[in-house]
Parts: sequence; structure tokens; C-alpha cells
Amino acid sequence: MVDLKGQYDKIKQKIDSAIYNVINSAAFVKGPEVTKFQNELSEYLGIKHSIACGNGTDALQIALMALGLKPGDEVITSDFTFIATVEVVALLGLKPVLVDVCPSTFNIDVDKIRKAITPQTKAIIPVHLFGQCANMEEIMKIADEYNLFVVEDNAQAIGAKYTFSDGSVKKAGTIGHIGCTSFFPSKNLGCYGDGGALFTNNDDLAKIISSITNHGMEVRYHHDRIGVNSRLDSIQAAILRVKLPLLDEYCNARYNAAMYYNEQLSEIEELSVPIISDYSTHVFHQYTLRVKNGKRNNLKKHLDDSGIPCMVYYPIPLHKQKAFLQYKSVHECKVSVLLSNEVISLPMHTELSKEQQNTVIDAIRSFFNNM
Repeated sequence: MVDLKGQYDKIKQKIDSAIYNVINSAAFVKGPEVTKFQNELSEYLGIKHSIACGNGTDALQIALMALGLKPGDEVITSDFTFIATVEVVALLGLKPVLVDVCPSTFNIDVDKIRKAITPQTKAIIPVHLFGQCANMEEIMKIADEYNLFVVEDNAQAIGAKYTFSDGSVKKAGTIGHIGCTSFFPSKNLGCYGDGGALFTNNDDLAKIISSITNHGMEVRYHHDRIGVNSRLDSIQAAILRVKLPLLDEYCNARYNAAMYYNEQLSEIEELSVPIISDYSTHVFHQYTLRVKNGKRNNLKKHLDDSGIPCMVYYPIPLHKQKAFLQYKSVHECKVSVLLSNEVISLPMHTELSKEQQNTVIDAIRSFFNNM
């Protein structure tokens, strides 16, 4: 699905030097590489504050902690996403309210958000799934109307751009009150271990977030609030500093690969290729097809038997997961259920060659030609 070794080989000298310099300095935790990376990430995103942390799940948890939400407060989010988005809500004693997604973009349905709001609703977590933004302009209008916080789950769409109706453009993760991302190795901007970050333009929130990541400290050994131990280590920060200037190049490579898949696969009637919305670019963290007429599982088996990597993201909507049966969706999530039975993701990475793609495409064509 990804070729991290091939990507490393192209930047090996810079990566090895960056790692060596950290080891030689012995500044492994909260060292200067972390500060430099945070500053460079803020500049790239066009935002005032970037605070690095241990991983993307921690970033979401820390964001909700920083907002001062109380047990029982409701948080609206997507039913069709990775479990981390909802896991942290439940972990903090908040109530996840799962709503359906749009069948075209896989992102949260703004009409369903509005219908799900109650007096207990305090926040919305839109997920920018697979590499393109949710409809943030409408989500922010709803949030302003009902005085709600917005935490963007940007783990899969760093580098994507959102265009507002007035023509202004912002990077994914910089529109809500707090943005969160993951630097898991397979991400468009991935480190060589775990890592994450939070973004905000709010000075007070930035101060609180930074404190929470470091045991609630603003001054050493003065614990002003309950915090966690979630810090990006210096080696990972140094690696990310090498890769950050290449992020747009990486995203463009993924986009070009996706367009080739689209060109070659759109002729197959039983497939729906990814749709790009009018308001967001797409950085294709995943390239995800919909397979019609109940043929997804058979196609997956055919690809598996042919030695073609493929994955189903995600086979079970969150409202059907055993861990979340106690939390009822406000509305029936029919689209999420449908997608869980139709989606399949193909290999997508920066080193993907036309030859490799043609192997995947030929295997898919052979499946449908022999049906």
C-alpha cells in the first residue's frame, strides 16, 4: 500500500544526517529540533501556533481537554472514520453523537450535523477523510450559530487547501478553533515512528495545549492543570523537518497517480472513482473506490490472490462497533453502512510508478471482464 523504503532512499543522506545530529546533541526530548519544526509547520500552514505531540490520537484528546468540556457534553462527528476520532470523546466522558456522511466525498454531512444539535452539544469534529476537506464553510456557520467549538481531524489531509465562497483559501486544519494531525509513517507527512500536532490561531488555547502535552506545566514543576505526557521526540522532529519542504511534491505525486487511476478505471461501470469537491483540493492519503452490486469482497479476494495490496477503510461504521453500541446515532447512518460494504482502497504513495499502477489496473479489469 505504501513504499516508505523507496521514499527514504531518495532522501537518505539528509535523513541520516538529521538523525545523527540529534543523537550527537543528546537533546532527545523537547530539543531545538522540535521548536524549529513547530515554527516551520506554522509557517507552512499559515497559522500562529503549531504544538507537536506524541501521536494523532493524543492530539484529538488534548484538543478536547483544552476546550474545557464537561462529562456528558455532546460532540458531533462522523460515523465513517477511524476509531480514534470517537475513541477520545468517549475516553474523556463526553458523549459522541455519530452522524452520516456524504456518499460522494465520504465526509460528514452538514445537514445531519444541524439536525443532531441539542442543548448539550458543545463541539463538532469534522474529519477530512482520505485527503480532502469536509465542507468547512458551512460547518463554521453552524458552529457560530450555535456557539460550538470545531476541532478538525486533519490526520489524512495535511497539505489540502479549502476555498471559501469569497475566494479566500486556507490550509486544512487551520479553519476550526483547533486542528489536529498525525505523523504516522504512512501519512502524507509521516515520521519514522509516532507523532502528531495541534494547530490554532488562539493564543490562550495554544498556551493551554502546550501545557497539557507536558503534564500540565507552564513553568517546570508547577502543574496548573491536569495534563498528559505527549511529546514529539527530537529525532522524529528532525525527520519531519527534512520531509516538510517536500510535502507539496508528495501530495502532487499522489494526485497525479490518482488521476491516472481515475482515467483508467472510470470506464468500468461497476466502479465509482473518487470525486473531488468544488471547495477542496485532494491530497489522496487514500485512493478509495466504491464497488457496486455487492462485488467488493470478491474484488478484494481477487486482488489479494493476485498479490495486489488493497485495504477496506472502513469495514464497520462506528455506530455498529461493539465499543460504541451504547451511543446511539441521532439519525440512521445509511450512507456509512453502504460505504462500509462498497469501499476499497488501492496502493497510493509517492513512489507509485505507472508500471505498478498498470499491474493494479489490469488485475481489476480482469476481475470485471471475467464476471
